[in-house]
Parts: sequence; C-alpha cells; structure tokens
Amino acid sequence: MDVLRVAAGDGRLTLEELDERLETALSARTVGELAVLTADLPEAVGESGFEEVVRIEQMGSTTRRGDAWVVPRRMEIRSAWGEVTLDFTDAVITHDRLHIDLDLRAGALKLVTRPGIVVDTTGLVTNYSAVKERRPADAPVVLRVRITGEVEYGQIVARPRRRGIGRRCR
Repeated sequence: MDVLRVAAGDGRLTLEELDERLETALSARTVGELAVLTADLPEAVGESGFEEVVRIEQMGSTTRRGDAWVVPRRMEIRSAWGEVTLDFTDAVITHDRLHIDLDLRAGALKLVTRPGIVVDTTGLVTNYSAVKERRPADAPVVLRVRITGEVEYGQIVARPRRRGIGRRCR
C-alpha cells in the first residue's frame, strides 16, 4: 500500500486510481494479487525521497534493516567481523530488482525473505565460505535480489522468517 501512496504522491496515479487500488489491496488474499496492483506503474521521475544506493560499512558491528524499511535499487555492503541482516518480510519494495555489491570478511550476511523474493548468488566469489539458501513458498516474483562480490571466511544465509511459538499462536 505504501508503494501506491508514493505513486499517487508522485503523480503516477490519480486519486480515483489510488482509491480503487487500495480497495483491491485490502481484499487481496495473495502476494500475487498485490503485485498486479503495482506492475503497470511507470518509473518515478526525479527524486522520490528514497535512496537509490544504500551503503553499509562496518567493522566488528551488527547492522539490521527490518520493519518497514524501503528497499533501494542497489546496496554496497562492506563488512568485516560483523553481521548484516536484511529482513524483507515487512519491507517496502518499490522496484523489482535489488543489486547487492558485497565485500564480506569473516562475517555474515543474512536475508530474511518472504514469498515472491528470489535471491541469486551465482555472481559471488567465495573463499572458505558458505552460501545457504532456502527458498520461500512459490509465488509470483516481487523482487529479485542479485548478490555479487566476494566473501572470505564468511557466510550468506537466505531463508524465510522462522516461525516461533508466539507466531503460531496468533
């Protein structure tokens, strides 16, 4: 719904179109039904208020993007002896692709996915490292995450959110 509101604010949707699409979004039952609502939107022209490139540089630290963070088109991650977590479960996805340029030394990159998010690590160079991918349930592709760069003595983990006891009871 945030993507629709931003599109209306940018003038890419009229108020009538916004009302129609929001009504449809509220009655949607699948991620695929939601994806159709934004598939025909033209690209934003000019400054949208969102960063096109997000840079994370850290040493011996932990960085987390979660809740309703806005997914940019590109991320440059430089991390040594630390952990970076990108949680896409409640992220605002405004583009259909995310390119991550990664330089990871003795650390971890964790991607928490949801249905419709596909992670591609074929462009990654790994040295004494592990790449673990667990795909979420099949759904129309909403976001393709392409990770390129180099990992040395580290690990990449891409998986859906784990269901805890509290989540099962809801």
